[in-house]
Amino acid sequence: MTKYDRIFNSPDASEESLSPEEAVAAIAVVTTIADSSLEEVDAEILGSILWDFEVFEEYSEDEITEIVDRLISIAENEGIGSLFNTARESLSDDIVLDAFAAGVIILLDDELAIPSKKQPYLQQLQVALDLEDEEAEEIVQEVIAAFQEAENEEFVDDEDDTVVVDEYGEQLYESPLGNFTVPIPVQSQQGGRIQSQEGVVGFSDDFGTLFRIDYYPVPPEQVEEIESIGKIAYLQAILVEKYVPQAISANIPGAQIKHSEYLEDTLTGAYFVLVDMPKGSTISKQENNGNATRLDAYRGLLTFINAEFLYIVSNQRSFFNGETPSSLKTEAESIKDKILNFVETIEFT
Repeated sequence: MTKYDRIFNSPDASEESLSPEEAVAAIAVVTTIADSSLEEVDAEILGSILWDFEVFEEYSEDEITEIVDRLISIAENEGIGSLFNTARESLSDDIVLDAFAAGVIILLDDELAIPSKKQPYLQQLQVALDLEDEEAEEIVQEVIAAFQEAENEEFVDDEDDTVVVDEYGEQLYESPLGNFTVPIPVQSQQGGRIQSQEGVVGFSDDFGTLFRIDYYPVPPEQVEEIESIGKIAYLQAILVEKYVPQAISANIPGAQIKHSEYLEDTLTGAYFVLVDMPKGSTISKQENNGNATRLDAYRGLLTFINAEFLYIVSNQRSFFNGETPSSLKTEAESIKDKILNFVETIEFT
């Protein structure tokens, strides 16, 4: 007896007929249910996944969702083994590889790999569909490659005209205002994302990386204010009295500035602050009860003026798995160095 006998060794067959395309969807449904329950199958999500398959190009997403709903009903009323047997008999030779690919897609984890605990199911599915090892492995690699390509395209297309490639093949982010370019500091393979709107761009990934650039043209009246109160007081007020209270403290209760300093010899004068943000990280951890809780984090912010633009460049340091901060001085120096190193990669125009 094996864990999946109810699927692959069932004698049952449904009285309902399936088209070859519906049989492909049925393999996806069976794979989804194999290690979970019918209640956990989301027909809309599964429909949106299958919609990308070439075999469903003549179907709308709503039609595919209706098919999935019908297949779930068959599994519920007649058993998962009955659904699988009917699907297997309904698959035509030219579509059986698509059925196996549908199963592979369902099994892929966030790292685009088949978890070891899912391998036995995939092997039994391969045998049941009468595929050779070479055929099956080729399908697995093709599915993974397609996902990777889609992620890379999404990563670049997020910014459309604001992502350019230099003569060395490096991807750069170009400000819509044309005031700076910067090498993109995250990678799509690690969940890298670029999020931008007017006056701000953020680079983040699934490993807690966060670099952000806020930028504002300095109007003539503020130039006069700077001359009146001095650059130190002006930059301090920007961070301490405006940016941190409005952009951070207003959204993260308990956030507070723990360190601040003026860097006279940096960027013709820059002001740095370190903000303690309890449960304020951009990433979360999964609790035992299934709820997600944001990690604690420190955020460093550096503000300076360059060519009639005010910049605020920030970096996040998240604390994983009960990790505790080093001394405040050490944390401040570390984050400040990361920001300064990042600023060095920015080309101001």
